[in-house]
Amino acid sequence: MLVDANSEGHQAGPRARLTGAERRAAILEAAINLFSQNGFRGTTTRQLASAVGVSEPVLYQHFATKRDLYTAIVDHLIEGTQALFCHSLALLGEKFTEREFFLWLGKLILEWYEQRPREVRLLLFSALEGHELAQLWHQKAVSQFMGYVEACYERQVAAGTFVKGDPRFSARAFICMVGHYGQTSILFPEHGLDLSSEVAVPQLVDLFLNGVRTR
Repeated sequence: MLVDANSEGHQAGPRARLTGAERRAAILEAAINLFSQNGFRGTTTRQLASAVGVSEPVLYQHFATKRDLYTAIVDHLIEGTQALFCHSLALLGEKFTEREFFLWLGKLILEWYEQRPREVRLLLFSALEGHELAQLWHQKAVSQFMGYVEACYERQVAAGTFVKGDPRFSARAFICMVGHYGQTSILFPEHGLDLSSEVAVPQLVDLFLNGVRTR
């Protein structure tokens, strides 16, 4: 049974049981921690149960199958990401130039990497191991985000504010550019440029829009 721990080893009265929702949240938190540290192949159900302080049958009471657990993890990650996205979207406004759009997008991407390094590691493990969670994340999160960015790009091209081009390629090119910078900062912090997002994003945007050649 998962219970609240005593503080400072003092004798305490009856320990409070966790509610079903609290225990489920504890399982999700432990799963994210273990998967982000050890990968999916390096984490067993027994280890997960031990980390939460419950038996393996209790895990299955909350998540009948592994896919149920993976789906819950993805939904949990999306919930946190949506909060960041909605807040950032409100700052963009209704009208914006091409540079303003990519400044907004670049800042949003780097903020996600900076605020969620544990989640980035988990998603990298899932992709490298060919795990089904990677597919779930792509279907439920990546494809939705890419669809929004591409649609926004297409509207601006139609309005004449963006240069014509393939919105799918343009959006992916910029997202990959900024994403690689953010990912490298997490995986190899000692070799990074150590630039704040306020400094890095404008430079990345200018390189993307103007290239490195003088005009």
